Amino acid sequence: MSDAGVNTLHAAGGAANLTELRPRAGLRARTVRLWNRVVQVVMLAVIGQWSFYGIFRCPFVVPYISCQNCPVVACHGRLFTMFWGVWAGWLALAALFGRAFCGWACPGGTVNRLLGLFAPLRLKPGGLAARLLPFGKYGGLALALWAYFVLGQPRVNVPIRTGEFFGAVALTFEHAMPLWLVRTWAVVGLLALGVAVSAAWCRFACPAGGVLEVVRRFAPFAVYKTDACNGCDKCRKVCYMATRPEETNCTNCGDCIGSCPQDCIGIGRKPR
Repeated sequence: MSDAGVNTLHAAGGAANLTELRPRAGLRARTVRLWNRVVQVVMLAVIGQWSFYGIFRCPFVVPYISCQNCPVVACHGRLFTMFWGVWAGWLALAALFGRAFCGWACPGGTVNRLLGLFAPLRLKPGGLAARLLPFGKYGGLALALWAYFVLGQPRVNVPIRTGEFFGAVALTFEHAMPLWLVRTWAVVGLLALGVAVSAAWCRFACPAGGVLEVVRRFAPFAVYKTDACNGCDKCRKVCYMATRPEETNCTNCGDCIGSCPQDCIGIGRKPR
């Protein structure tokens, strides 16, 4: 058989293999996406109220880390008698699965993803803003550490409880100290920015995201890309965090699985 015939057979075999791989990749992508959405809904039901209270009712400068001393007895955080054990568990989870908490379990992350469905603005990959803005979450982390260790995590509002929830929140805003108001309006503003720039809070400001981003680099299980990646950026286009697997702000959500024409994206332990 001539070389041309052999090449034709190889090409046909390669095309057949690719045809076989695509349905499997599509099934894998749909399965991961389904589980991701189920976990998000469950976690939103379990700790969604806690997240909401942390923004609008927590009397401390840095929410979610002083629940054992909090007077807001209706908050979910008061249910944890060994509260720091919860954060230790999340860090242990991050050591194994990177920022999976952000992409699978964080109620704020879920809200940001929903807002991002309508976000019209995209930062140019490789542009100055795309390179510098992700460092903002380390600035948010530095501010949180300063408030906790230098200021002593002060209670800067009185979470007034009268009547229904939103009425109580309005009274809290009316009587809160300036530091609490600055913190709260900054968070609300960045969350609202997610309507224009997808996941602005998660990508550019979240202190917890800053911690998990550092730990993410050492996690053995993640969404990964192989050396077959040709930089087409189709995965970035479907990602609500506007990133690629293994890169800054990847939350291992798995939305990019199945988007790659090279089928070079996987989930789990990266093959050597």
